[in-house]
Amino acid sequence: MSGSAVPAEAIAGAIAAAQGYLRLEAGQETGQEAALLETLARAALDLAESFCGQALIARGFEDVLAVAPGWQRLRQAPVARIAGVTGLRAAGAPFVMATPDYALDIDADGIGWVRVIAAGDATQVAVSYTAGVAADWATLPAAVAQVLLLLIAHLFEHREGDSAPPTAVAALWRPYRRLRLGRSVPV
Repeated sequence: MSGSAVPAEAIAGAIAAAQGYLRLEAGQETGQEAALLETLARAALDLAESFCGQALIARGFEDVLAVAPGWQRLRQAPVARIAGVTGLRAAGAPFVMATPDYALDIDADGIGWVRVIAAGDATQVAVSYTAGVAADWATLPAAVAQVLLLLIAHLFEHREGDSAPPTAVAALWRPYRRLRLGRSVPV
């Protein structure tokens, strides 16, 4: 699976919010503090997505799946849109698969599914899709954004690494956590 990193605009939004939260004037911090805030914002968003098991900021992803019978689950959620399926040959150029050669589904939980019906000479397929809870920093659920600010501020204030993050971080993210207990397929 490959997906783009959290978009720069979302990082910039997190940094601006963190500056306000920490009572720092934008542009007044040192070059090292500005770089640190960017690193911490990226780290906090990465940790949040890892803990929650879903993309928080919408962006493009591509999963490469083996050609196999039955439905296959896309790795990221919630899926907003599946853009297309490309056939990958063992040797030779990739090709755009025709719509009748595959089926797509996005279930009520935002999980994307792909079923290859006729693979031709493809041994794998690349599925391009968009997934994420919010379009940008401003549209993140308020609880998620607040906890991200809490974590960024904690990391900024304890940059020497002498303190564990507040326990409220995990507690407040828990409602947004997606667990994968087993592999299920849509009916």
